[in-house]
Amino acid sequence: MRFSPKSNPVMRGLRRFFGEDSVDFKVLVGPIKRYNKAKFRADMGAAPNVALLAVPQGMAYAAIAELPIAFGIICSAVAAIVAPIFAGSRHTILGPTNATAFMLFSFFAAEQALRVREIELIPLLVLLVGVFCLIGGLLKVADLLQYVSRSVLVGYVSGAAVLIMANQCKHIFGVSAEVNAQTPSNFITLVIALFSSLGATQWQPLVIGGSTVALYYLLRKWKPGWPVFAISLVTSSAIFGPMIHRQGLFHGLDTFTTFKLAELVPHVPDFTSSQIFSDIGALIGVAFAVAFLACLENSVMAKSLASQSGDRAEVNQDMFAVGAANVACAFTGGMPASGSLTRSMLNYNSGAFTRFSSLYAGIIILIAALLIAWLPAVGLPLIDFVPKAALAALVVAIALSLISPQNIRVCLRSTPDDAAVVICTFAATLIAPLHVAIFIGVGISITLFLRKASRPHLVEYEFSDRGELREIGEKRKRPNPAISIVHVEGDLFFGAAELFRNQVQRTAADPSLKILILRLKNARHLDATSVLALEELIKFMRNDGRHVLISGAPRDVYRVLKNSGTLSLIQADADREAGESNIFLNRPSNPNISTRDALKRAQQLLGGQQADIRIFYDPNKS
Repeated sequence: MRFSPKSNPVMRGLRRFFGEDSVDFKVLVGPIKRYNKAKFRADMGAAPNVALLAVPQGMAYAAIAELPIAFGIICSAVAAIVAPIFAGSRHTILGPTNATAFMLFSFFAAEQALRVREIELIPLLVLLVGVFCLIGGLLKVADLLQYVSRSVLVGYVSGAAVLIMANQCKHIFGVSAEVNAQTPSNFITLVIALFSSLGATQWQPLVIGGSTVALYYLLRKWKPGWPVFAISLVTSSAIFGPMIHRQGLFHGLDTFTTFKLAELVPHVPDFTSSQIFSDIGALIGVAFAVAFLACLENSVMAKSLASQSGDRAEVNQDMFAVGAANVACAFTGGMPASGSLTRSMLNYNSGAFTRFSSLYAGIIILIAALLIAWLPAVGLPLIDFVPKAALAALVVAIALSLISPQNIRVCLRSTPDDAAVVICTFAATLIAPLHVAIFIGVGISITLFLRKASRPHLVEYEFSDRGELREIGEKRKRPNPAISIVHVEGDLFFGAAELFRNQVQRTAADPSLKILILRLKNARHLDATSVLALEELIKFMRNDGRHVLISGAPRDVYRVLKNSGTLSLIQADADREAGESNIFLNRPSNPNISTRDALKRAQQLLGGQQADIRIFYDPNKS
């Protein structure tokens, strides 16, 4: 027998899976063909605005991760250039973000043995992040991100924001040396280190940070359309930078160090290292967490933009773009890249028309990085004039904006499960490393969801005098003690099987009950576990000479019963040649017909005469 891929169901399924909504490697072809001068002017108008925000933000996020600032700027440039080649969204801007940067800091703070090799390990880590995202995009994993509760994101972002602010306080108070000497690894040890170092607080960094953040909020209120982050940082650096480098009250305060052209030489993963596999083993957990968070951020951001632009969010295509951007960053010396909501919204609000605005912004950022690296050679080390206290204050302002009291209030008040998820996730971010905390939150969210989903609704029904199907009241007994109609509604997947079995067996425990009619009209998602539970129920009833009938079964339920072989067990005592049946399919035109037929079959099994059964159905009522 010749094997034919076309006739093999597994191969057909794989071909269908990878053929529908698969990653498009030629996504750039259409925009290039349709490009014109008007679109070019719109994109070029937006690109400088994005670049003005991306350069200082890249510095800030590198500072959060406690990496050289060149890592943040290079990531901003490379990710913005590579991502639009594959992205589904035309307004997306990729680069470093708050959450991913702090996840890096959190990991290396907890792993002191790896912290001394952080610069060496970052390229390998970023490469792993990119590979995870590329594979996820090809396998359409991004579709599963919609099942991550918003409460997880609210709790995680709020907790990460608190961590970011706490970590930046050491620069604002001027006690970074004292705090770092205590090597804090989580929020609690960080707060303890801060409080124990308050005696060494300097007033000069407080003045710099306070005045910088005051200018930031003033500009945001006065000119919200301006790149206020960049303006505030440049202004503060222009005022306080020269004072720090001259003798006086501000002399000797911490500033950043300008990187040189030699430092822009790409850092690449060292595959020849003798400990490459042990390094991969040490980094794979945090790499997976960063990839998960980056794709989650990018998905939320792409959907937010799509709701405003009217575009369709292609989350798997965007996930692949995140992977490609990170692989590029791994070989050019960047930090992990994710979707930036602030830069993407600025790109959209600035009038960008196509994905090329991101490409132009990336080129401008790259030119700025080369210019910054070249200027020290002519005696203008610009970055040396940027006070760490000024950038720390702006980072605190951004982190504070991530905490949404409205979202927290909604999560806390909606349901007890939402409140539990947001509280537990928030607490996990303050206690555990962030790459662990994100999965603690997701795990709790999924556990609580499965608990709710695994509770099918079972109600015993009767027919009223008018022939209407209605629930049996607490004060009414079953009209015919030998027959019970049990309406099953909800999911019957593996998580619900045990509860389904227990609830039905409680009904079946009545010794006077002879016929159990399971009404499965609204039952969904039967799987092997629930089918086996049904088989056990049928065998349990038949051992006592009793019967189980199925009514209202939709086609998908019937298909599962047939494919599993359970249908033959259900029909075992029915003479099919005589037209007898123990299963009655749902008829959309009159949903109660199947229950009437099941009742007739029940009376036949009980030895009754001609069944007098009335069914009332009003098609105008749902």
